[in-house]
Amino acid sequence: MGNLFDLTGKVAVVTGASAGLGADAALAYAEAGADVVLLARRLEKLEAVRDDIIKKTGRRALAIRCDVTVEAQVKSAIETTLSTFGKIDILLNNAGIAEHCAVDEATAEEWDRVIAVNIKGLVFTCKYVVPHMKERGYGKIVNIASVNAIVADKSDLFIRHSYNTTKAAVLGLTKGLAASYAQYGLTVNALGPGLFESEMTAERLFKSEEFLALYSYMNPTNRPANKGELNGPILFFSSDASSYVQGQFIAVDGGGSIV
Repeated sequence: MGNLFDLTGKVAVVTGASAGLGADAALAYAEAGADVVLLARRLEKLEAVRDDIIKKTGRRALAIRCDVTVEAQVKSAIETTLSTFGKIDILLNNAGIAEHCAVDEATAEEWDRVIAVNIKGLVFTCKYVVPHMKERGYGKIVNIASVNAIVADKSDLFIRHSYNTTKAAVLGLTKGLAASYAQYGLTVNALGPGLFESEMTAERLFKSEEFLALYSYMNPTNRPANKGELNGPILFFSSDASSYVQGQFIAVDGGGSIV
């Protein structure tokens, strides 16, 4: 059974890989045997992640500066990946942003910024990866949505209507992609992280003792997620362990969405 999760010989592309969940996932892929391609806007941070992966695992790793909201940069990054490794087996769409956004206060520009990263960025990567996967007859696409795609929160710290909207859209697109491309040997699934510490959450959420206490009280697990607790579900959806799983969503939230 262990072989089901073995990624030896696979090539994984990870967006938003310069820090947080993306960097963690890229390392997990390499530890499972894959070569990894790291995409993000901050090249210096990407290169540090790349060097750490190579040092710890000995796998090949490539860092490419790429803003997923710019289609030409995504196209170029995928072309570079294919010219370097010859294939793409796994695409982890992790790049995303969240902003304090109330529908009665946010500007059109604020909405556009979140939509560009959380929806258009995912669309662009799939646009240039899917044809290659269809041609090869194999591919694993994993989209990072959020538990906030299916539940919301009345806390002032969690008024993120653009985030709710765009992450729900990720679930819709995941189902559409799965239905269209399963016949070509692709699987497409989504994960919904709960509260993980990252650059996106560290300043606003993890510095609020009141919020953390409330979150822990309301969560059946009585705590936020620990570092690395998303990696197991990522590896499941990225490996042959999920070969007959299509268009599904798993909330990785300690049970917060069930109460």
